[in-house]
Amino acid sequence: MMKLAVSSYSFSQAIRAGILTQEETVVKAKEMGFEGIEFTTLLPCENPTLEQQLEMAKRIRKKAEEIGITVTNYAIGASMYQETEEESAAEVARVKGQVQVAKELGCTTMRHDVCNKLGTKCPSFDLMLPTMVKNIREVADFAQELGIKTCSENHGFISQDSDRMERLFNAVNHPNYGLLADMGNFSCVDENHAVAVSRVAPYTVYVHAKDMILYSGNGQNPGAGCGMSRGGNWYRCTIIGQGSVPVKQCLRILKRAGYDGFVSIEFEGCEECFSGIEKGKANLERYLKEIELDF
Repeated sequence: MMKLAVSSYSFSQAIRAGILTQEETVVKAKEMGFEGIEFTTLLPCENPTLEQQLEMAKRIRKKAEEIGITVTNYAIGASMYQETEEESAAEVARVKGQVQVAKELGCTTMRHDVCNKLGTKCPSFDLMLPTMVKNIREVADFAQELGIKTCSENHGFISQDSDRMERLFNAVNHPNYGLLADMGNFSCVDENHAVAVSRVAPYTVYVHAKDMILYSGNGQNPGAGCGMSRGGNWYRCTIIGQGSVPVKQCLRILKRAGYDGFVSIEFEGCEECFSGIEKGKANLERYLKEIELDF
């Protein structure tokens, strides 16, 4: 049965308000009953050095081991497409440094982004693909030596569609590389969530649970907290189970594909974060119990 984790990013409201530090989220996650916690880019200070991040990772791992919670994944921003070989080399080196942070955290997977804008020399996803593939493979090779499996998420508009992610996975064709399926992020490119998840499920090594309320782009801007999809529709992140994403159906699809790892809540709603996470967790727990009856 899949196990529940929470992303440290879900506590962003509390971190910005000074209620929690990023390090303290590991204790809060345990108190809330999660078996695991995922961390996004470690920020011990503004513009941290790699050495500062590595030290923070060691502290987090020690605390996680003390209280009995698993650090499940490390997620960072990255751009695997760069216009020049020099820029590619610099970005690959930076991402390799973050693989070392993942190792210090004690997790076995790391998500790095692919790209979030079209290139100038290669102004389409498929034209950018050869460069991205080369850089992703180099990172995957390095991570394999450290026992970390790398993956990329449907994230960033350009690399967000399920068919593009499938093409990327097939082009990389590396045993140490997979996909992170974020069931909510398909809203940003106006995809049917269940169909999209079914396409990437066979290659999935980590899962984000996220819900969104969707609004037609033919109407008015719903206001603060809403984003616009690539197709001009509106979306707003919310508590899992209270939006338009078929979360339970997506979980069923993943289970049928053989996924039995962690499902990490990535709460980005306008609601108060502690309450939003707790309510979403309760719904996810119920969904997981219910889909067990289907198999």
